[in-house]
Formats: sequence, C-alpha cells, structure tokens
Amino acid sequence: MQLLNDIEGSNWETPHELIKSRPDADSVYGGEFYFFDINIHRTLILIEFEENGEASVVWAGSHSEYDKTFKNNRKVIRKWLIANNWINR
Repeated sequence: MQLLNDIEGSNWETPHELIKSRPDADSVYGGEFYFFDINIHRTLILIEFEENGEASVVWAGSHSEYDKTFKNNRKVIRKWLIANNWINR
C-alpha cells in the first residue's frame, strides 16, 4: 500500500512537509492526527505522528463508517480521541 510506503520512507518534521508529500492528508487535531483518503477503497485512516517519528494507526474504516463514527465533524473527532484515551481534555 502506497500510504504505508510513504509513511515508512518519509521523515516528515512539519505538517507542511506531510501535506506537500500527501495532499490527501487532512489534519483533524493539533497537527498530530490526520485522515488520509485512500481513493481506491474510499478508506480513511487516522494516524498520530509521534515525536520519535513513529506513526500509529488509530482508526481505519470505510467512508460510510467514518461518517457514522465522526459525522465529518472536528468536535466529534476530538470527543472520540478523548473517549479513547488518545488525548487529554
């Protein structure tokens, strides 16, 4: 999968570098959490980029699952991140 190759082969230090490399990246919280639209399957993946350069897949699903879970709303995404212990209030 190209996204995984891009993540493993890159050393993004700023959100600008990430978005330049992956224009499908959408920062949804604090410059650390991003959704990527994988066009073939309409899959969105939420990834947290940690200070040590590692990335963790936090959530993955279809576009309809994304709509159902997050309602395309940043406040809902933030509440979900808090409820799942990814961020503090």
